[in-house]
Amino acid sequence: MSKPIKVVLAGAGAFGIKHLDGIKNIEGVEVVSLVSRDLEKTREVAAKYGIAHVTTNLEDSLALPEVDAVILCTPTQMHAAQSIACMKAGKHVQVEIPLADSQRGAMEVAAMQEQTGLVAMCGHTRRFNPSHQFVHQEIAAGRFNIQQMDVQTYFFRRTNMNALGQARSWTDHLLWHHAAHTVDLFAYQAGSPIVKANAIQGPIHPVLGIAMDMSIQLKAANGAICTLSLSFNNEGPLGTFFRYIGDTQTYLARYDDLYNGKDEKIDVSQVDVSMNGIELQDREFFAAIREGRQPNSSVASVLPCYQVLHDLEQQLNAG
Repeated sequence: MSKPIKVVLAGAGAFGIKHLDGIKNIEGVEVVSLVSRDLEKTREVAAKYGIAHVTTNLEDSLALPEVDAVILCTPTQMHAAQSIACMKAGKHVQVEIPLADSQRGAMEVAAMQEQTGLVAMCGHTRRFNPSHQFVHQEIAAGRFNIQQMDVQTYFFRRTNMNALGQARSWTDHLLWHHAAHTVDLFAYQAGSPIVKANAIQGPIHPVLGIAMDMSIQLKAANGAICTLSLSFNNEGPLGTFFRYIGDTQTYLARYDDLYNGKDEKIDVSQVDVSMNGIELQDREFFAAIREGRQPNSSVASVLPCYQVLHDLEQQLNAG
């Protein structure tokens, strides 16, 4: 077997933990350094997962000569700059969604990847969830074509907290984070670029400074349409729910699970080697490194998503 891929994980919050749990199941990968802002909490997580090096400074980890790659689960506004820093240090990088909080930032990351030739991937997890993989395979086989996607992304976050209910040091965003999942997935599943996009938003929260409710419409070049509703005001059920309406079937995707239009569960356990979308995302990252290729959800492949988000932001800012 080839030598283990040695990895830095930056951000020991809710999603950092998800990645650590997924990596435990992947042979030939070792997390050698953990970076996060609270040193004591970081040490606790590192002890649990057997990680020797702990720091609050990403540069410390990038300076370790044995490091091959970095997974960034840090605040959104840090993603672009940290991704570029990793590649400048000669490290492959996977950054959690979103790639950046601006079109300019996303383009700068893509330019650095092209310059270095390193593996640079963004965590557009929906491409990897077994539920969405199943639908993608049906489309690729010519058995299903999307007419419409109806998507609901609903959370109850009227205070600044993460998925574990812990206080955040930064503010999440419906457009630049949560809409990114659906904008990318719609174009990916439709196999057609987005040619029209509209958005409206509700009132701006007086403390958080963000819209707590948003509605987005998308149209692909092939005629498929998508309606996306997002809210931080919803008390339940929570999460993102996808309804694929097609020419031969209707599918309901709830994270890694899939149902037909009659709400009968579809067995997707054999779609991939795991039922964990985050683990499958990480497996693709490490496979791309070993095979010297660009991964599914490479920064280049997701870049059109960030153009759409930029255009929507311009609409919203114009009122």
